[in-house]
Amino acid sequence: MLTSVLVLENGYIVTPYRVIKNGVIVVEGSKVVDIGVKNEVKIPADSWRIDVKGNIVAPGFIDIHVHGGGGADTMDATYDVINTISKTHARGGTTALVPTTVSAPLEDIIRAINAVKEAMVRGVEGAKVLGIHIEGPYISVEQKGAHDEKFIRSPSREEVERLLEYSDVIKIITAAPEVDGCLELGRVMSSRGVLMSIGHSNATIYEVLKAVEAGYRHVTHIYSGCSMVRRIRAYRYPGVVEAAFLVDDLTVEMIADGKHLPPHLIKLVLKNKPLDKVCVVTDAMRAAGLPPGRYRLRTIEAIVDEGVAWLPDRTAFAGSVAKMNTMIKVLVDDVGLPLQDAIRLASINPAKIIGIDGRKGSLAIGKDADIVVMDSNLDVLMTIVEGKVVYRSEALL
Repeated sequence: MLTSVLVLENGYIVTPYRVIKNGVIVVEGSKVVDIGVKNEVKIPADSWRIDVKGNIVAPGFIDIHVHGGGGADTMDATYDVINTISKTHARGGTTALVPTTVSAPLEDIIRAINAVKEAMVRGVEGAKVLGIHIEGPYISVEQKGAHDEKFIRSPSREEVERLLEYSDVIKIITAAPEVDGCLELGRVMSSRGVLMSIGHSNATIYEVLKAVEAGYRHVTHIYSGCSMVRRIRAYRYPGVVEAAFLVDDLTVEMIADGKHLPPHLIKLVLKNKPLDKVCVVTDAMRAAGLPPGRYRLRTIEAIVDEGVAWLPDRTAFAGSVAKMNTMIKVLVDDVGLPLQDAIRLASINPAKIIGIDGRKGSLAIGKDADIVVMDSNLDVLMTIVEGKVVYRSEALL
């Protein structure tokens, strides 16, 4: 029977603002049209009904910083690659994502932008592609992390003009505001609606304050590639981390995989920033969803071992191999965060940060039917993107 109405019933629904036990969600086309307790919701007779058997039903996760997965990397710059990343992360409950670049020649970045643009226009088979996150090359050499130093540079006028041509595709730019030209980059791109984020930065708090005046509103993977308090001629200068805690206008993202940030640091972030100013990201590289081994991160080799990607000398991480539901597990099991709050960090909060909370990020009538179903272990059983089932575990057949 063909029907455009999908009903999820017998769910433990986390909207995430409230919990509905024995709940029902009615989806028509791409939108949620009803939600509530089973005996209060009218279920259309010709609907496709799925019994979720008391499992958790939550808004789909939104990952605003993800480099790759399933063997694919955004810098491979083809539609098929972006589609693979989309499908891989849908298995972890992600329903919308922002593929992310690394420091590279401008033409390579433009190719990645065009691949993401094609994925936005054609559509993909997994998580919806929202735009691209340009991370680097306008960053600090001192805080480069896994970025190849030979590509790190200041933004030239010509490069900024080229990027402006793609401001409808570019969702986020991560840059170091202390680098020459990055304050002007912030002013120009933020005026076009691009979220400017401070990241891979060795800035002092005074440089961060100038960045906020120039339009920067976010901090990329706090504690990773971020300066902290240091002494300059005996005087102590707070860095990016301390500024993120002090400046109310700044939101922050964190890689809550338990590797990049151990539970105590996650708790510290949540103690110093209001919950609605924080989101989680995977920062996943191409090995997400694949076994341990050696993988390429563009020009740099990475070793995947112990559930994380390392630089070959193991002096630093080279990205995560996690999916979004891993973050939820760490937040709930290791940090002790209530499930509702953990889900907010992965859904409505990132939606607010990139300005799409009017249509995504929570389960409510009229919003996109982006839904994840998880069992009590927080393993993903089903992922629905705009009303379409894109992943379904055998456990829920």
